[in-house]
Order: sequence, then C-alpha cells, then structure tokens
Amino acid sequence: MASAIDLEKKELRAQVRRQLNAMTDRERRESDAALFARFLALPQVEAAKAVFAFWGIPGKEPETGALVAELVRRGKAVGLPRMLPEHRMEVRRYDPDRPLVQVSFGISEPGEDCPLMDKAEIGLALVPAVCYDRRGYRLGFGGGYYDRWLADFSGFRVGLCRGLVLQDRVPTEAHDSWVDLLITEQESLSL
Repeated sequence: MASAIDLEKKELRAQVRRQLNAMTDRERRESDAALFARFLALPQVEAAKAVFAFWGIPGKEPETGALVAELVRRGKAVGLPRMLPEHRMEVRRYDPDRPLVQVSFGISEPGEDCPLMDKAEIGLALVPAVCYDRRGYRLGFGGGYYDRWLADFSGFRVGLCRGLVLQDRVPTEAHDSWVDLLITEQESLSL
C-alpha cells in the first residue's frame, strides 16, 4: 500500500509533467541554453577533472547531449549512468565514438564496453530530477537509483531545474537526496 508521501510524490510528478509538456520546443531550447551556460560557468565545473552527467530524456529533462559534448571538448572525463538490476546504478565513461544504448523509458546510456568510473574519481555530479525545491531536494522519477548512488558520494552535487517547475517544497523522506547548488534559468541557489 502506498504511503501518503508516495501519493503526494506521484501527484506532483504528474503535475510537473503536464507543465513541461505544455512548453514549446523553442521554450525548451532557450531554457536548456540558459541552464547550460550557468552550469558551464561554475568554478566547480572548471575544477572537476571528472563529471558525472546524464543524457536528458527529450521532453522530460534538459537535453544534455550538447552539454556532455562541451564537457568532453573541455577535457573532462564524463560519466553517464547505466541502470542495473535491483535499482542500482553504475557510472560508465562516455565515449563520443561509441553509440549510446537505448533502454526503457527513452533513456540512453553507455554500453557495457565503456569503462567503469569509480565514484572516488568524480568531482562533480549533475543530478537529474523531475523537479527540485528551493532547499535543494529533488523529486526523482521514483526508482531510487540516484538516492542510492548519492548516499555515499562526497563530491559536489548540482541540479538543473526549469524555473517553471521549481517548487517551494517537494515531499521528502529520510533517504531522499539533495544538491549543493541548484541552477534555474534565472538564478543559482547555494544550499
């Protein structure tokens, strides 16, 4: 039986998806450009040798393919998530010469032939979410993959959130993860 918080999260996910679905392609592109410019200007990005990013799902997340390419161009080792059984996740190094593998829910991830990246070598994680709140807490997609992975991550955590869906407060539980810095198109919130 679902808890009250689970139901609240499910309802908020549906509300945010409706808001994001109402955006035009142009609004999405402009939003992505503003989010990525703010992210790339961060001193923490400049300092990081290795960045854990994500390949955004079109229409649901910022489309980070161009951002990942820019990080690689800047000489960063970029890791992308690869989902494993039992809601676990590993990070594989992105190689622009190897095609990403299409898996469920429109997710693209590196194949098993891409090298594993150790969590200790990653200086910065760009954490995806359905939305964030002003405290830096995230509402994920419901699988718990990132909450598990981030539980013992000691690097800097950054979230991107379209201002349209930034919440004052998302429902949270003890295991829910947060970010150190949240970026919208208009502001950067240090948390």
